[in-house]
Amino acid sequence: MNILSPSILASDFAHLAEAAEMVAHGGAKWLHIDVMDGHFVPNLSLGPDVVKCLRRFSDLVFDVHLMIDTPEKYIDTFMEAGSDIITFHVESTRVPLDVIERVHAAGKRVGITLKPGTPVESLVPYLDRVDVVLVMTVEPGFGGQSFMEDQLEKARFLKKYKDENGLAYDIEVDGGVNLRNVRACLAAGINVIVAGSSVYKGDAAKNAADFMRVLGE
Repeated sequence: MNILSPSILASDFAHLAEAAEMVAHGGAKWLHIDVMDGHFVPNLSLGPDVVKCLRRFSDLVFDVHLMIDTPEKYIDTFMEAGSDIITFHVESTRVPLDVIERVHAAGKRVGITLKPGTPVESLVPYLDRVDVVLVMTVEPGFGGQSFMEDQLEKARFLKKYKDENGLAYDIEVDGGVNLRNVRACLAAGINVIVAGSSVYKGDAAKNAADFMRVLGE
């Protein structure tokens, strides 16, 4: 099943609850929440208190992307705040298996991701243990960047590996995705689409519905 996970990073921060509600009206089932610490990536963004507040107003699946150093120090806080999926960067921790096991032990889903410059083969030791694999098609840290089409080769690798090994992880894409390139993402084997500016610039409910129509083709 193809899934839209709008990135609330691109919304108006003064109206986050309304931003979540609008994309739900457009048919989205997930909400992508980017967390940045100013160290792992050169920007700061939403923290666990925001996740906790949003949880009171939304039944969407909270797809939380931790762009932070040593995520093992913070995953419990984010899970307690209401995250449903915790995705961390393979480059950000020395104990990826510990992160995976702790998220699963809490009854949550876990995802793993990597920066564009990191070889996709670095994820192979963890692919049989995760629920989501996120392919970044921009450098993590800022919204509104241009889509890096060459990163779709990673998605093709992940789809082939998944099929050959009988695995069931979702393949997600994040960065510069819009209605012009989303079909190329789907063709590469991706089934979870993160879209930020292309959803929240303008009528978010209508834009989400437009994505949902393409995802349902």
